[in-house]
Amino acid sequence: MKLRCAVLDDHQGVALGLGDWSRIAEQVDVRALHHHLGGESAVADAVGDCEIVVIMRERTPFPATLFARLPRLRLLITSGMRNASVDLAAAARHGVTVCGTSSNSEPPAELTWALILGLARHVVPEAGALRSGGRWQSTLGTDLYGRRLGVIGLGKIGTQVARVGQAFGMEVAAWSPNLTEERAAEAGVELAASKEALLAAADFVTLHLVLGEHTRGLLGEAELKQMRPTAYLVNTSRAGLIDQDALLKALGEGWIAGAAADVFDEEPLPPAHPLRTAPNFLGLPHLGYVTRRNYDGYFQQAVQDIEAFLAGEPVRTLGRPATG
Repeated sequence: MKLRCAVLDDHQGVALGLGDWSRIAEQVDVRALHHHLGGESAVADAVGDCEIVVIMRERTPFPATLFARLPRLRLLITSGMRNASVDLAAAARHGVTVCGTSSNSEPPAELTWALILGLARHVVPEAGALRSGGRWQSTLGTDLYGRRLGVIGLGKIGTQVARVGQAFGMEVAAWSPNLTEERAAEAGVELAASKEALLAAADFVTLHLVLGEHTRGLLGEAELKQMRPTAYLVNTSRAGLIDQDALLKALGEGWIAGAAADVFDEEPLPPAHPLRTAPNFLGLPHLGYVTRRNYDGYFQQAVQDIEAFLAGEPVRTLGRPATG
């Protein structure tokens, strides 16, 4: 009897075309779900018959309570090699191997600049006016050349964003809780004296940190008030880095010129969420990693992960079942 595999959150309907699933067709029946499953009960009902589940990043969380509702599950594959929404300890307790795939850092860095440029040059309202026959030229763009870019988090993505800022002729400063003078010098950027100093001096602030105990709520009301009223804030990392109520207040009361985000506390963002209509806000539906090159890698390597699991030699493992 064949094993069953479900691919979740295939919103674009591309998963079965980008991986060579024929390689496991004799042993595994694969189906793709093209809509988001809201809540644990919906997930358990949809994949309760499956031994293998493939998930996309952190779109569908797998906490301990969900593993308990999926007794048939033996292999969980996530795109990327880090997924904070999967309880790896619970997976091990329930005998589930968790594997991942590679993920490229360039796409989210590129999207960060799409958002920065979209804010600076008012791309969405101007394009909307052109399409609707509205007013011809109604905004003044903000220059990048000579302005100051503040990068919070100078890892792979933050470093790439900093390099592009330098190419635009911007002054670039960086800060993170553990950033050193040596690391900043390697990237060719200034080390800000503090988070507060970076926020107060930057014309554009962009976040590139991992969400954790010490970074959750990193920017709250006090920090947003330290920014210039002409400054822009961009977040393509994790929504929890910014206090979302404070962000709404900052936009509504004009503490900052505008903000852009590709990440939200709840995804998909509810239709009535106030960020959808917040002034001077540019939002995208978590597209940072959504490119052809990344998706090719995700689904091709998902097939490889399944093949290795079937052979008893799983690779790219995030978590293994407990033994003994």
